[in-house]
Amino acid sequence: MKVALYGQKIGKKNIPYLNQFIGYISNNSIDISIEKSFFNILSSFEEFKNLNVPVFSHYKELTKDFSLMFTFGGDGTILSALTFIRDTGIPIVGVNTGNLGFLATFNKDVFIKKIDQIFDRKFHLIPRSLLWLETSITDHHPFFNFALNEIVIFRKETVSMITIDAYIDKQFLTSYWADGLIISTPTGSTGYSLSCGGPIITPENKNFVITPISPHNLFSRPLIISDCQKVHLKIHSRVKYYSLSMDTRLTSLKKDNELYIRKAPFYIYIIQEEKYTYYKTLREKLLWGMDQRN
Repeated sequence: MKVALYGQKIGKKNIPYLNQFIGYISNNSIDISIEKSFFNILSSFEEFKNLNVPVFSHYKELTKDFSLMFTFGGDGTILSALTFIRDTGIPIVGVNTGNLGFLATFNKDVFIKKIDQIFDRKFHLIPRSLLWLETSITDHHPFFNFALNEIVIFRKETVSMITIDAYIDKQFLTSYWADGLIISTPTGSTGYSLSCGGPIITPENKNFVITPISPHNLFSRPLIISDCQKVHLKIHSRVKYYSLSMDTRLTSLKKDNELYIRKAPFYIYIIQEEKYTYYKTLREKLLWGMDQRN
């Protein structure tokens, strides 16, 4: 078996967990490859100075013969890992060393106790849909054109609102006068969209959410659409550029660059332990039912 390991940063307090994991991999004769930047971070710690394993630094090196990718961090780490996973179908095991963790569901304190179950494939494999972006100016493709959480259009270098003309399946929807607009997947519905008043959508639903950011028109409300539909956006602004983010990646586009958003032609697969439920996570992470008055 061959697995990949990815992380963005690691605190000293989390080194023992990684040490146990790499020890398990070594003792069970499992091949492992570590993302190059993360390998360099690990090598700065005494525990890993003699670590001698292959590294990868490009998505083309992460081939389909990898059985799993393990990420150590939070949900942001998983979102960054997608630039390597892409459409390979390699399942992700997210070990949560952070706080919230809607995607990284394996707690670091119990992860090693459950690692045998992971390699014995006693888990739930959850497919997550993604957004796919195309732009009207084809010679400007800023980065990987897919997002697991959301695509966000936001005003840039101005305090004035921008206007976004939205079309769904070539039919005009409305013009949003706002600071920006969020197009979210069910996975991303508990993120930025939620903080802007959007609904929570469970992962198995086949929908996207369009959520305006600080709209000037008080009748503008989040809209749920089918993920079979295509969204076309035209941006109008007083300045030349607007900001575009896709999960953790940010760039600027000229305002005459129109956006075409649809469901991506592949899924990302997240591994969850058998006892995990999405509703349990909602209760724990969003403190549902908790009385905060005391």
